Formats: sequence, structure tokens, C-alpha cells
Amino acid sequence: MNPPLHGIRVLDLTNIVAGPLATYQMVMMGAEVIKIETPKSGDLSRKMGADKALAQQNMGVSFCANNAGKKSLSLNLKAPEGKAIFLRMVKEADVVIENFRPGVMKRLGLDYEKLKALNAGLIYCSVSGFGQEGPLSQRPAYDQIVQGFSGLMSLTGNEKTAPTRAGYIACDAMGAMSAAFAICAALVRKQKTGEGECIDVSLLDATLSTMAVWVVSNYLNAGAIPKPMGNENHTAAPSGTFQCQEGQINIVNNEEHQFMALCDVLGHPQWKTDARFNERHQRIAHREILRELIEKILSTQNATFWEKAFTQAGVPVGPVFSVPQVLAQDQIAHRGLLKTFPNALGEGRDLTIAKTGYRLSNTPPDVMSPPPRLGEHGDEILKNLGYDEEGLIRLKTEGVI
Repeated sequence: MNPPLHGIRVLDLTNIVAGPLATYQMVMMGAEVIKIETPKSGDLSRKMGADKALAQQNMGVSFCANNAGKKSLSLNLKAPEGKAIFLRMVKEADVVIENFRPGVMKRLGLDYEKLKALNAGLIYCSVSGFGQEGPLSQRPAYDQIVQGFSGLMSLTGNEKTAPTRAGYIACDAMGAMSAAFAICAALVRKQKTGEGECIDVSLLDATLSTMAVWVVSNYLNAGAIPKPMGNENHTAAPSGTFQCQEGQINIVNNEEHQFMALCDVLGHPQWKTDARFNERHQRIAHREILRELIEKILSTQNATFWEKAFTQAGVPVGPVFSVPQVLAQDQIAHRGLLKTFPNALGEGRDLTIAKTGYRLSNTPPDVMSPPPRLGEHGDEILKNLGYDEEGLIRLKTEGVI
């Protein structure tokens, strides 16, 4: 059985994270993604990542994380023939996605209205920090800028350490997933009606939409001003990160029976009827007192002991892992989240990438080839457009590819 996006062709003009991560989701669902990059330099993330040698080879580990399975064509969109090649490709494409600053594609003569005239069913997606319109639309935005602007940083950490940025590119990731979802939704409608779509993804909008569940809704509808709470839970207690004799654990008590079980595990059934703790809002009001009592008991054993004890009693609990620790877990291997390409980086160096966060029973999301070298598929793509060897040499000489 073919994967869900088999036969879908995507022209990917994006750089760094938000756009490439969106199209990477589509690759794993079977789409053909042609990454169109600036000649000589390519995607900026080719120069990024913790391995300097790979970055110098235009294969930075940041690039490798989001671009496996794609084809690469280096193409100068400012050159008339480069633009003409792109327009020919648009006629046969299903999706065009870009993350330039608003207005750049229009100045290139490659905006949605121009492309729509060539391909009425085209799905065109723009990803930017603040959206294509509005007073902030022209401002450059990177993940940390949006983290600060969205209020996310004001909630990360505690009253002493906030504002603190999240430990990874959270806003870029939210924008990427929003873009991938919107594109796929538009493709479903296109199959039914033949209609195309112009999609405007804002990292700020995407971030705020994911914050709506608690912090935004609590403010808009209950007047509660969100504040940084560190590792405490906004809605329940005792819920958060707790120190053991050695190590820490996360405990969540969202339901009454979970708190009852916690009291039994800790050997204090009297807490169930204690006026300070016998009701959800009372526990929240006295969370500091409850934490002190719990951690006094937890200090008698290590985190592994308490994780096992709480799990057996049905209390939601989990360890606080480092990234190396979680990647070494049997659960990760069992789910098949990681994939290794032998010798993909040359000189005997393997490349391991993470796939996506869901599984399908018929066609599991997968990626079939390692990240492309800059322009690796240029000859193949252009020959399919009718260029011969002499034409390819000329395009390279003129700096079009």
C-alpha cells in the first residue's frame, strides 16, 4: 500500500527549521520533496550544528535532522532562466512552501497570484514569524524572538529564573507542525474539489494557539494572569518535580483516586481526610506544605525505588531524564523512532535521525534516503525538464544552478 502522500510533489524553498521540519513530515508520509536551494551556499542550516567539520562540508547536523529523504536542486531564482525553470516546475507541483520575509516572493515575481495562474490547484504555504499581514509582518523573527514575544519565556522557569527560553526551538516546531497540518488539510480538499489554497502560517499565532489550553484561556475567560511556576503544575497538586534521596521524579495527581493512592504509598493515609489536602483546591492552596511533607519521605529512597512504587499503585510518575538517557531507553527502540543510515556522512560515519511522533498501521511513516548534498539531484531534475548535458554545463557556467 502506498503511503498517504504518495504522488504529491512539494517544491520546498525554506531554510533552517520551521519550513524544513514541515516538509520533513511530508517526506515521511510519502511526498516527493524537492528542496530548492541557493547555489553554492544552500540552506543556512547546512552550516549549523555541533560538528564543525560537517558544517564546513555543507552537511551540518542541524540540516541533517530535517532534510532526509528530500531531493536538492540548487537554483538561482534571481536569474531569469532560474526563475523560468522554477515556473516550469510549478506547473507539475502540488505544493510550494517558502519562509522568506513577507514580500520577497512578490518581488521575485513568484507570489501566489503569479503561480496560481500557472497551476490553479496549487497549495501555496508561507511560513513567517508574524504572518504576511499586520503591523509586525516585516519584522525578522527567529525562534527565541517569538518565544519572548508570545509570553512563553515569561512562563518558563520560576519566579526567580523567569523569563527563560525553552530548551529547544519550540516556536519553530509549532509553526512547522501547523504548516504541515494546514497543507495536508488543503490537499484533502483539493482531491475533492480541485481547488488550491494560499496558507499563511505565523510562528506567533501557532505558539499562542498551543498555549490556549491553560494559560491563554485562564486569562481570557477567568482573569487569571499566568505566572511562572517552575516545575509545579498549574491545575493540580501534588503535581510536579520532586527530589528523592538520589535523583528526581515527576508526579501527577489530576484525579482524586491518584492522590489517595499516593497517600498510601507514602504511608500517610491520614492526609486523605486532612482539611488542608482532602479537596483539589485545598491541595493547590497548600501545595508548598504538601511538597515539604512528600519530599521528606521521598528523601529516604532513590528515584528508581519511588518510580516503581508509585507505578505499581497506579500513580502517574516518571523519571527526569537527560537527552542521552531517554534516547537509550528500550521504549524508543521499540517504537522505531530513530533510523540510521550507514556511512551517510562519509569516512565510515553513520547518520541517525528521528522520525515522526505517530505510527500508521498500513504504511508506517519512514524516510528512505539520507539528507542530500547541495544540488545532488539537479541533473536528474533538469534532465526530466528536457535539458541535455550541454544545457546543464551552460546553466552551471552562468551560475543558474
